[in-house]
Amino acid sequence: MVTSASPSTASSAGPEFEYQALRLDPTVSRAAAATMLAVRAEFSGWELSRVLRFPDGSRRVWLRRKRSAGILPGLSL
Repeated sequence: MVTSASPSTASSAGPEFEYQALRLDPTVSRAAAATMLAVRAEFSGWELSRVLRFPDGSRRVWLRRKRSAGILPGLSL
């Protein structure tokens, strides 16, 4: 199972990024997680920012993408 939060923004002096946090259950295989993240990267423009693995086997994944006027806010895959 995958749980996600709505994208959030973080402003800095450089380009602005929006972030999306996902929580992957320990039952999600590494191959399934890689496929899911590849689909998000291909069709929604997300890239992997950080992965944190917990002792129970679950993972917290942060995705990021550059803010663009062409991408509708709240639209995620």
